[in-house]
Amino acid sequence: MNKIDDRFLHIRNLINTELVESGTASLAVAVAQDGSILWEDAFGWADRERMKTANIHTMYSLASISKPITATGLMILKERGLIDLDRPINDYLGKAKLKLRIGNADEATVRRALNHTLGLPLHYQFFYEDESYPKPTMDETIRRYGNLVTAPGERYQYSNLGYGVLDYVISRLSGKSYEDFMRQEVFLPLDMTRSSVHIGSGLDKYQAIRYDTDGLRIPFYDFDHPGGSAVYSSVHDLVRFGMFHLKAHLPNQKAILSDEAIDEMKVGTAEIGNNNFYGIGWASSSDLMGYHGVWHNGGMGGVSTTLMLIPDEKIAVATLANSSSPLPDMIYKEILSALLPKYAENRAIREANQKKNQIPEDFKPVTELVGEWNGSVHTYKRDIPIAFWFRECSDIVVKMGNQFKTLLNDPIFKDGYLSGRMTGDIGTEDANRRPNHLFLTLKLRDQVLNGAMTAISNIDKRGNALSHWIEITKSNR
Repeated sequence: MNKIDDRFLHIRNLINTELVESGTASLAVAVAQDGSILWEDAFGWADRERMKTANIHTMYSLASISKPITATGLMILKERGLIDLDRPINDYLGKAKLKLRIGNADEATVRRALNHTLGLPLHYQFFYEDESYPKPTMDETIRRYGNLVTAPGERYQYSNLGYGVLDYVISRLSGKSYEDFMRQEVFLPLDMTRSSVHIGSGLDKYQAIRYDTDGLRIPFYDFDHPGGSAVYSSVHDLVRFGMFHLKAHLPNQKAILSDEAIDEMKVGTAEIGNNNFYGIGWASSSDLMGYHGVWHNGGMGGVSTTLMLIPDEKIAVATLANSSSPLPDMIYKEILSALLPKYAENRAIREANQKKNQIPEDFKPVTELVGEWNGSVHTYKRDIPIAFWFRECSDIVVKMGNQFKTLLNDPIFKDGYLSGRMTGDIGTEDANRRPNHLFLTLKLRDQVLNGAMTAISNIDKRGNALSHWIEITKSNR
């Protein structure tokens, strides 16, 4: 451990206290400014059972911080002239193509996959080493779940599957596996020797084991969207990845992208909400407590991670935990507060305002919704007939196939989108691996409602979210 900057001493004490109180297995932290690392440290257990403590070179599962790393790999191919971000992404796929359910196919571009406006809905699917359920090929995943349920460019919808498709594109265009391409073209040139897709050969002894909130070890798992979720990295490597994206030009890092490409990645082209935007693998805001911020975070079973950049101040902060924990988010904010007094002042004001309770509005069906609607849910197994009855009393009754009628619970109708939750059996082996509820997100288009029905696991901690195209039309009876 390097000598700690006095500004971070209270944060070190806070981490030690919070690790005990929260039950978080470990936390690794790194801070850089003006091209130099100010502080990097690690606390707690990388592997409790083997009594291995975490250090700055321990490899943590990054979850969705994989996305800006994957996007960096894709931009290498762009600069080599192998891909055009504004061409349809289907031009770069094989036999299996994304199915456009609505909108213009020419607008379903690579760029829109990168900024989550392609039209793909919520998706995540995990495959555990202690289970026998096979992981499909990417062509098969695309066949089952590659439905663009909103028009390209119409709406921001965070999509792990989109980045799974992008890692497949990287493999097809480079002629290498996604894992090999990232190692040879991103990690090694940036001197990220403790970084890999999954845990690379010979790196097992360096990994931070993922732990559940009850402190139990989670079996190793894979995804059908590795480009969105599968990268491991040490906090030392990750903060230097952040420094590369601040154009620090470290002597041991090769210029795998031009400065112009680095800048392009950070331009927000899709509005997320709350004055936040998403560009090419990065989220951004022009008013992050009074600063321009660029970031990505990650969270899934046994993982909580954050990588935050403040470009104007040349600051990069990485915080990594091998448990589902609020600590990475808390600690990066404490670090920025220590470095930037204006950030600390604005943070205190905004956090006080956020404590004010907002009372949710009751659902009231608009005139256009009241009545009977009929249509189908489309799965990779079959089409299932479905009917909805929107009643003036606000009840929404649903009947799917030959199943019992049920209510749509917690309905919300806002900005033309209907959402809610219901019970039902969507009838596929993927969804029925675990008990689930069905969640709806439907867009009203005159006399048609269409969008996604998503089976989300709701009992055990190994959850999946699998979306299917649904369309219903209002009856004239």
